Amino acid sequence: MASARIFFDDDTGVFHLQNDLISYVFQVETGAILSHLYFGKKVTAYHDQRRYPRLDRGFSPNLPGEPGEVDRGYSKDTLRQEFSGFDTGDFRQPAVIVRAENGAEATDFRYVSHEIIAGKPDLDGLPHAYVLAPDEAKTLVVHLVDETLAAELELTYTIYAERPVIARSVKLINQGSQHLTIEKLASVQLDVIQDQIEVISLPGAHLRERQIERQALRHGVTEFASHRGTSSHHMNPFVALVAPETTEEQGTAIGVQLVYSGNHQFTLEKDYTDQVRVLAGINEQGFSWQLAAGDVFQAPEALLVYSDEGINGMSQAYHHLLRERVARGRFQYAPRPIVINNWEATYFDFDADKLDDILEQAAPLGIEMFVLDDGWFGHRDADDSSLGDWYEYTDKLKTGGGLTGLAQRVHDHEMQFGLWIEPEMVSKDSDLYRAHPDYALQVPNRGMTPSRDQHVLDFSRPEVVDAIYDQIAAVLDEVPIDYIKWDMNRHLTELYSVALPADQQGEIAHRYMLGVYQLAERLTANYPDILFEGCSGGGGRFDAGMLYYFPQSWTSDNTDPVERLNIQYGTSLAYPVSSMTAHVSASPNHQTGRATSLAMRGDVAMAGVLGYELDLSQLSAAEKAQVREQIAFYKAHRELIQYGDFYRINSPFAGNEVAWQFVSADKSETMLFEYRVLSTGQPSFHTVQLGHLDPEKTYVDAATGATFGGDELMQIGFYNAPIQPADFTSRVRYFKEQ
Repeated sequence: MASARIFFDDDTGVFHLQNDLISYVFQVETGAILSHLYFGKKVTAYHDQRRYPRLDRGFSPNLPGEPGEVDRGYSKDTLRQEFSGFDTGDFRQPAVIVRAENGAEATDFRYVSHEIIAGKPDLDGLPHAYVLAPDEAKTLVVHLVDETLAAELELTYTIYAERPVIARSVKLINQGSQHLTIEKLASVQLDVIQDQIEVISLPGAHLRERQIERQALRHGVTEFASHRGTSSHHMNPFVALVAPETTEEQGTAIGVQLVYSGNHQFTLEKDYTDQVRVLAGINEQGFSWQLAAGDVFQAPEALLVYSDEGINGMSQAYHHLLRERVARGRFQYAPRPIVINNWEATYFDFDADKLDDILEQAAPLGIEMFVLDDGWFGHRDADDSSLGDWYEYTDKLKTGGGLTGLAQRVHDHEMQFGLWIEPEMVSKDSDLYRAHPDYALQVPNRGMTPSRDQHVLDFSRPEVVDAIYDQIAAVLDEVPIDYIKWDMNRHLTELYSVALPADQQGEIAHRYMLGVYQLAERLTANYPDILFEGCSGGGGRFDAGMLYYFPQSWTSDNTDPVERLNIQYGTSLAYPVSSMTAHVSASPNHQTGRATSLAMRGDVAMAGVLGYELDLSQLSAAEKAQVREQIAFYKAHRELIQYGDFYRINSPFAGNEVAWQFVSADKSETMLFEYRVLSTGQPSFHTVQLGHLDPEKTYVDAATGATFGGDELMQIGFYNAPIQPADFTSRVRYFKEQ
């Protein structure tokens, strides 16, 4: 039986975290400084061969000591460390900066003790990976102390028994009498040796989230960050370190992912000795935290993954961990329903009759859930009012019994009923703002920056979170609701709270995020039978932190299938398919104007949590029949798609041909999705080879009845013959064990 093991050698000061897949090794070096040694494929034992080599390097200072006693070959400036300080001999990017009452910002934390415990401790108030039983993981807690600051760091390392994962977190404790100010506290530091190293990141924008970018790491500092108040469309809180030769299926990859949804910062520095330091945590820009005597600050968790089976291997580790030990609740493994959303059919202009017409058309197609989007609350007829007034717009739904009557009719059609909300926002034209203008984030004597004619509520204040919870809970208590789509449609500006003093204004962005987590925890805990979906203008807050509360999120507002190939492919690097909602929308597409076939739109959306976002009344009888077939096919294979193993084959970032594959856990069935973006008169030939099957099994193509050996599918594969002479074509092949 696999187990997690943590060893400590009293003679050498070496810690070795180990399971049957990976090893993580570091050492208590001279001066009680923690030195990183190794993170990679499992080794049985370590014999001190990576101990820091003593070499006198010019302009790299040494540890304090009396003349003649200083070791000039030993410097924190070149030592690979586990958690580096600031302004005490290491000139690289630090993991922790703390300002003392006298204004000094020097930090120098040294090892004092450690403990090894079974299982994995929870993080108070923050999302995190968890265990179901104590024997599933082991945790090492290392205690470091800066004697001058009278402050302690707790570095926490959890190794799972059967996963190539190290979960890292950091806690800072003020043990003295003086007031401390945290200026920076990373969640993880990883110092590695690799002459040639490349970094993969997921930059993007609204409508173009999580585009894969791979680049060689040069000397100096490279940073990937968001300071928008959310994890953002623009830079996802994830990076991967890979060797130049690493591909989807071969080579080494180390993933670093934050379980956090706010401002983040990933800093990579390649130094003059070609060592690489990786830091990840809360963005230090604009951040500070007042730590009174006895106070504790907990940083978000980071998840490290190692793979020697290429980028797909790294992704598989993240997919399983996030789906199985970050996502929670009754919908963690539940079949996700196929929805129809009224937004593109009606926008704000709806009444009971229009909604009933959607229901009449949707139910016969096999759609399982109707979602009422924006416009059901306050007096909301446009996007410039009523946010913050989470009570029913009775004039709009006065016929048909209001929301309760609509919910009943939806259920009578044997469909589930869902609502859209945007709880973090407020309109100036709202009862809430008129009563409590101070509830909005704002800087005194400065204008409030609008975005979409809305402003951000000050969720750093518990009374604001309570006010929104009470309103939403009143609706959920009265109306039988099965699903909530939680949206968030602007980023944070004027980060100032009237409820906190001047020296705590640097805390607002993080306190805001803690308030969001608190509201999400209360709602999901008190309404466990409601499926919550995250959204932020599409994929603007698609991260492991939100997955802890919401098992799925709207991947992007862009539903163009060609654009979605890139978005879904990039998202899959770090997140499971069960978390990615994907809808079929109208053609030409509202975002790009591109016209694509219903088949292509369906085949792209079916590679996620399928739904529909269009006006069903505009579909022909033939198109409705095609939608019915898509839904029936998806329902038949929903378990495989939503919870099977997902592997990328051909990347949309590399060419015109895209392919990916789903494989069941027992390898008894697999599904191959192929897409061709543009047609050409003289197409080049190449093959598409499946992977991760049982070479001894025989598989049947469900469409043709042809049989193939597993080894045949993996080694020989198929020609990429044109699906048809047209742009934007796709094909899905399903194989099942004979």
